[in-house]
Amino acid sequence: MFKEEYFSGLYTDFYELTMSQAYFLSGKKDERVVFDLYFRKNPFGNGYTIFAGLEDAINAVLNFRFSENDLNYLESLGFNKDFLDYLKDFRFQGSIYAFREGDVVFNNEPLLKVEGNIIEAQLLETMLLNFINYQTLIATKTRRMYFAAKGKTVVDFGMRRAQGFAAISGSKASYIGGAAGTSNTYAAKVFGIPPIGTHAHSWIQSFKSEYEAFKRYADIYPDSTTLLVDTYDTLKSGIPNAIKIAKYLESKGHKLKAIRLDSGDLAYLSKKARKMLDENGLGYVKIVVSNQLDENIIDSLLDQNAPIDIFGVGTKLITSYSQPALDGVYKLAEISGRPTLKFSENTEKINLPGNKKVVRVLNEDNNFLLDGVLLNEENENSIKLLRHPSIPFKKTEITDDLKFEKVFYKIVENGKLVYKFPTLKDVRDFSLKRFEQLPSEFKRFVNPHIYRVGLSDKLYNLRHSLIERRLENK
Repeated sequence: MFKEEYFSGLYTDFYELTMSQAYFLSGKKDERVVFDLYFRKNPFGNGYTIFAGLEDAINAVLNFRFSENDLNYLESLGFNKDFLDYLKDFRFQGSIYAFREGDVVFNNEPLLKVEGNIIEAQLLETMLLNFINYQTLIATKTRRMYFAAKGKTVVDFGMRRAQGFAAISGSKASYIGGAAGTSNTYAAKVFGIPPIGTHAHSWIQSFKSEYEAFKRYADIYPDSTTLLVDTYDTLKSGIPNAIKIAKYLESKGHKLKAIRLDSGDLAYLSKKARKMLDENGLGYVKIVVSNQLDENIIDSLLDQNAPIDIFGVGTKLITSYSQPALDGVYKLAEISGRPTLKFSENTEKINLPGNKKVVRVLNEDNNFLLDGVLLNEENENSIKLLRHPSIPFKKTEITDDLKFEKVFYKIVENGKLVYKFPTLKDVRDFSLKRFEQLPSEFKRFVNPHIYRVGLSDKLYNLRHSLIERRLENK
């Protein structure tokens, strides 16, 4: 999405710039650091999260720079001339490691790690969180709908309800999450997502009769017509007229594709519609529903055996209606080779110190069992147990029937892209396959099982020693 030659260095919070100048003026600009990007809680009360936004974030990082106009603006705000000279030739020269986009991830494990000098790593914070928090949230929300649909089709109808250009990245993230297509034509073109659309009530209202509107539309699109049947009266007018059009199309050697219900009791109306269509030999005509759908409504409709084929989801998908933000954070984990700790009275807010990596443990069925966070120098094959981050007696032994899987990949090395991003369709396919490896107890909507993210002995002891040292010096 973002592949311009120039991506403004002003696309950040102001305090990132003031801190960076302070680092520069304090003589710290060459200090090497490690930052971790992670989130503290799975969204929506979920047992999992779908990682998205990586490719857009990396493209933005590699094109992050300060134009003359940007520098003039900073100068007008009183920024130091030597610091502005430093920014003039700014290019990210560090390294980035991350999960693959579309993977299933969990709270309190690094999704992405930045290594570099303290200024370049600090300046990326806001931008990385901006891209990854939103797209990860939307991909996860869509995956919940995809799961609720039990194999039925979910499509993104959200563009008109999105917050500005979030419609574009949101459509992309929804496709990763499992949406089969989008109404957003721009996103469809840019990302290669199948474009999907029917017509609005205004099309019907612009003709003297509903039948005339249907017939004209079918004449123009004889092989791809979906008719919106609730403009006047769904059961007495809309569906009967759609049946007439279906018979008309059959006489011409074509078939009506679908009808769409956009109001009323969707379970009741879809059952009535299916019966009417089937009685007229139109079992091939699909039923599309829309109107403020989310995963809970989809789940309820299917529990009522509503014969719905396609769910068009708009507002509650693209805005992540039930949870407006992911609580992703970006924390300093190491400076000049020294592990650092962000201390808190709340244990869950104490970060994991040091330069780390993440591995996944698979069971004998090749399904996800737990994830392990290790110090970077550790060899996962020598790990015999993984500890709960804060409860000493909780631990998982790594027995011979379990195996480690690599999940953390080098994306950027010394400012150069060293990872080949797959196509968006490949990301979607990969994501859905990974989801199949997640046991069902983590997917349920009510009280999902808590996935274990454990620490190696070495990391656990490092964190504990830093906490103890902090308490002693309080």
